[in-house]
Amino acid sequence: MAQSVWGYDSDNGPERWHENYPLAKGDKQSPVEINSKDVQHDSSLAAWHASYDPGAAKTILNNGRTCRVVFDDTFDRSVLRGGPLSGAYRLRQLHLHWGSRDEHGSEHVIDGVRYAAELHMVHWNPKHGNFAGALKQPDGVAVVGIFLKVSEIENIKTKGKEAPFQHFDPSILFPKSRDYWTYHGSFTTPPCEECITWILLREPIEVSSDQMAKLRSLSKNSENEPEDPLVDNWRPPQPLKGRIVKASFK
Repeated sequence: MAQSVWGYDSDNGPERWHENYPLAKGDKQSPVEINSKDVQHDSSLAAWHASYDPGAAKTILNNGRTCRVVFDDTFDRSVLRGGPLSGAYRLRQLHLHWGSRDEHGSEHVIDGVRYAAELHMVHWNPKHGNFAGALKQPDGVAVVGIFLKVSEIENIKTKGKEAPFQHFDPSILFPKSRDYWTYHGSFTTPPCEECITWILLREPIEVSSDQMAKLRSLSKNSENEPEDPLVDNWRPPQPLKGRIVKASFK
């Protein structure tokens, strides 16, 4: 498996990532399965707050592995604070993981339930200088995870397609409830750096079947190649290895 071609197929998928990225077998890997009976309520966990500047959104990109929206993070323009975090974390990008059917697609699993998709809002801690520096620190990155439950992507249908994506306020994606689970983990894609404070929101947001169908209509391939649906870009749960998941709610 060549280093540049990790993916989600049998020959380059999650079961084989460790061959090139040994950290994928580390002790703090994500995602995980959360079982309510094992979660600890932590009354000291504060509420989290996001203040996002809609003008910070730059582009939307299909990179052949996910659909990603990129934000300007050159200063504290769109930030996440509170919850389990110390200080402000800058929003850098958001991306999605989804399945080929509504019954699966999320990466984290809650009491055996898999959602149709999972949205990750990736923030980094500017005290580490830059994003690359933050990746090397245990408190370097904070990801807000939002589950999508089934109840404008046409422009980036094929891999390599990038389109302007201006004036977008990602806070419209938050559910009403601010309840969350939190634990220390990793990126769910290679090289799987273990630098993430996860803030997983308990309440899913609702999307239509049509919206999910649009995601599934994206192609892994470039414009001049045969269409190959971009689906099932999720990593299965990894062992907790003694980590405790905490909840902001009872």
